Amino acid sequence: MPNYYAPALDKGLDILEFLSAQSVPQSQVEIGIGINRKPNEIYRMLVCLEDRGYVNKEPISGKYQLTLRLFQLSHHHSSIDKLVKAAMPYLEQLSHTINQSCHLSFFYQGKLLIICQAKSMTPISLSVEVGGVFPITQTNSGKIILAHKTPAERKQILKASDDYKELSKEEKIQLEEELKELKDIKCLIRKSTLTEGVTDFAAPVYDVNNDVMAVLMVSGLTSQLRKLVSNDTIVEETLKTVKAIHVSIGGTQE
Repeated sequence: MPNYYAPALDKGLDILEFLSAQSVPQSQVEIGIGINRKPNEIYRMLVCLEDRGYVNKEPISGKYQLTLRLFQLSHHHSSIDKLVKAAMPYLEQLSHTINQSCHLSFFYQGKLLIICQAKSMTPISLSVEVGGVFPITQTNSGKIILAHKTPAERKQILKASDDYKELSKEEKIQLEEELKELKDIKCLIRKSTLTEGVTDFAAPVYDVNNDVMAVLMVSGLTSQLRKLVSNDTIVEETLKTVKAIHVSIGGTQE
């Protein structure tokens, strides 16, 4: 079979593969060094990839980083797409029942990725951006995902996490102890680690093999929770929703 050479395609794929392996945005010079090419060789390719939405420039540094474009393309008919389609009716029902917004988050490229959301119909409610990413070690959902990883998987994830590297030795020990406790919790109730005045209700969502594949999160304004619905009701309805999602994707009904 003949070998066909496509220099421009090779160059573009080299850039995408290099950026996907980096934990921080890269400059044109750094990308050139990383793929063993001169910076001026890759300028036009970077412009093209940016125009097509595969990369963008980090606002402060102006360095290049991958967007979620590849993620979106690869998951048009993936298990994540199926999970979203299966979960949305139950998320909407949950949001209507408890008068709070809720969303599903997923572990992706070392971060916590929001894959879908059902917004509350109340005049004032919290909302997160679908496609938004958050630190895996600094969110309650992220900690639940870490807690259910094997020790080897967790070690690898934390080793690549810039947020984890910034923790002190004492903070890392404290995180490990916290993760041990979270593994057996069905629905975590805790103040948000990122937003003042917000209470998180987070429950793991299991796949057909009973491995944690996502986290269902209800985040409500603390001052509103007493007025709208009780914590016990939120927990009860959240666990019902988790179970319904599990069954809808093929899990057993216990």
